[in-house]
Amino acid sequence: MRRRPLLLTGALVVLTGCSSAVLQPLTLFGAPGIGDPYYPGDGNGGYDVERYDLDIAYDPADDVLTGVATITATTTGARLSGFSLDLVGLDVSAVEVDGTPVEVTREGDELVVDPGQVVVDGDFAVRVEYSGVPEPVEDGPGQSGVVPTPDGVLVVGQPDVAATWFPVNDHPRDAAAVQLAVTVPEGLVAVSNGTLVERGEPVDGQRTWTWRTDEPMAPYLLTLAVGDYELTEREVDGVTYRDAVSRRLSERLAGNARTALDRQPEVVDFLAELFGSPYPFTECGAIVTDSPLGFALETQTRPIYARDFFGSADGAELVVVHELAHQWTGDDLRLDRWRDIWLNEGFATYAEWAWTEAQGGETVADQLAAVLDTDADDEFWTPAIGDPGPATEDLFGEAVYVRGAATLAALREEVGDDAFTDLLSRWTTGRAGQAVTTDEFTGLAAEVAGTDLTDFFDGWLGAGKPT
Repeated sequence: MRRRPLLLTGALVVLTGCSSAVLQPLTLFGAPGIGDPYYPGDGNGGYDVERYDLDIAYDPADDVLTGVATITATTTGARLSGFSLDLVGLDVSAVEVDGTPVEVTREGDELVVDPGQVVVDGDFAVRVEYSGVPEPVEDGPGQSGVVPTPDGVLVVGQPDVAATWFPVNDHPRDAAAVQLAVTVPEGLVAVSNGTLVERGEPVDGQRTWTWRTDEPMAPYLLTLAVGDYELTEREVDGVTYRDAVSRRLSERLAGNARTALDRQPEVVDFLAELFGSPYPFTECGAIVTDSPLGFALETQTRPIYARDFFGSADGAELVVVHELAHQWTGDDLRLDRWRDIWLNEGFATYAEWAWTEAQGGETVADQLAAVLDTDADDEFWTPAIGDPGPATEDLFGEAVYVRGAATLAALREEVGDDAFTDLLSRWTTGRAGQAVTTDEFTGLAAEVAGTDLTDFFDGWLGAGKPT
């Protein structure tokens, strides 16, 4: 996206004949990027979103999405004379800021409220009416974005798919609460994150499903699945488990999926002990789709799983362990910048290793040894996993996942079990609800261990095989 320079519209005013200057409030145009060097056009500067209220209708017959988005936000510094939202492709018919209609322009994938029409200072609300056929995401892992399915639609992907279906500050640094009301043809189920607030009565052949997530959520973690799903619910130890399994799955795949999902409470208990902190949300569950996505994603409180993961009953719960581990590291603790993706994927993969060991399988130490058996000249060691680069094949490559987990396993051997256990607990509790960085984690690790770990992390997070 093309970046728009900051426009300074307020300044220091000196009154002639006076001995002192009067400082007028500074007014800026919010930058059309949040400042992530991997994706400089993603997100926006000058404000922080508190809540999205989305009211959308989707017609699977023609893939048209019609929506009204109300965005409640707060300025983060100076007053704003204008600002941007991320929005890809969809047509905008009306925009209001605090109830006042405003004109907007489109600059690439930015929806720009031009300077001079409003000045926002503190809390403000933006209402956007929009519609269209969402554009697919071509550079994500597997099928991404708004993906039509034989019986509806699936919205899924990272790093920046949210802007393909609603106006948004599209970066994980800016997490917000969400309420999503989805109107679809009667007979279809609409599933999203969090709590099912209302399953409306049919009106003119349409039904509205309303979902709410009160805990702040990174935009890419918001999902929507519309189709023929069996929706089940149970409560265990104060957590509501709500699963949606596609009725289009074969009996074998559906059975394997349900067997794995039945272990979710057991997995949550295991992960709470591993991370030294309770499950961070009140809702949990899954969406199992018949769409051949080729991946699973940690959509907050309700991960999405492609059917491919449930071809066998043996070990099918490993992907559930991985995605539920992300509820701590990836969702509750979210990325401040995408270069630190190993904090998501390394932790979730390490959780898989720990689960395997707890189930009587290969130990974490054995899995670390297997990684270290990889030849030093193997391309597996080429990326610097602490800064892998923005290309999809690098950001979500095997090295980030496996070497990230190996980094944690090696750290455990370096500092000892007690310090490592304390570190995980302090990391997940002390940074709960925050955007985090590698520097914060490595600094905390050194503090807990009581020793300098610079060489250790340089070796494990940099390019090349650690020595």
